[in-house]
Amino acid sequence: MAQSLSVVIPVYNGAATVPALIDRLRVVLQSLGVPYEIMLVNDGSRDASWATIEALARRYPEITGIDLMRNYGQHNALLCGIRHTRFDVIVTMDDDSQQPPEEIPRLLGRLDEGYDVVYGTPVQEQHGLWRNLSSRLAKAALGAATSATVAPMVSAFRAFRASVKPAFAEYRSPLLSIDVLLTWATTSFAAVEVRREPRREGVSNYRFRSLVRHAMNMMTGYSVRPLQVATMIGFVFTLFGLLVLAFVLGRYLLSGTTVAGFPFLASIIAIFSGAQLFALGIIGEYLGRMHLRTMERPAYIVRAATSLPTHDGSRSAV
Repeated sequence: MAQSLSVVIPVYNGAATVPALIDRLRVVLQSLGVPYEIMLVNDGSRDASWATIEALARRYPEITGIDLMRNYGQHNALLCGIRHTRFDVIVTMDDDSQQPPEEIPRLLGRLDEGYDVVYGTPVQEQHGLWRNLSSRLAKAALGAATSATVAPMVSAFRAFRASVKPAFAEYRSPLLSIDVLLTWATTSFAAVEVRREPRREGVSNYRFRSLVRHAMNMMTGYSVRPLQVATMIGFVFTLFGLLVLAFVLGRYLLSGTTVAGFPFLASIIAIFSGAQLFALGIIGEYLGRMHLRTMERPAYIVRAATSLPTHDGSRSAV
């Protein structure tokens, strides 16, 4: 079992769910009998989440609250919290209580088998059709950016060793995926099946559009696979064009006639124009991300914090 434990929870509009989650989480962590801390990162919530976090931090000294300047996204909030942890093992989870804290010992037990990262994979996804499709798309994009063996395991419920944190130390881009950064640090991954509880308050903040955007960020931010696809499409359509040319010349030489005019020509132009625009669009996505990196836009900015733990055990205000 872990010698000490940090739990990082990004919070977005979680005023109604976080207190009950903390009550359950503290019971589980106290039963482990190891030093622990809880990092609550408010990701630009529009409700009373920050006031709730401040109240919890005043009540429980093991809780640290961090308030970000605006909504940067779940992975950016996680990056902020992870960078401020100080214990041996880090657990990340959502703020909606769908990932039961009581499953944490199972993740830690699997971690003790020698793995560096362990995911809590839900036994059954409890989402609608579009959310499930977008989740699969995001995992397919992650597979392209990392490996096909890691992607099926991935979930927001993770436990990993603090020894992988150097992979996050110098990362500066606002477009990030914690799971990709973990693959930069290690190849030792495992997963355990965990139960997933129904959401008790509110609705999920992840929509089809946001998951698709996250998938695009992973595909173009960490992989050259889309460029390779564009190259292959260019090759295939060039070959197709040569075959069409051979067909037209052959028909002319054999029968003295050419292919009937406008419809055929318009179809060929449309096909090739579409392929060119597709390839240009992929290149444009990469150029856009390069542009964002050259601006050195921060991954997050901290507005305030209740207090931040230091490695000697004391706590300092921001």
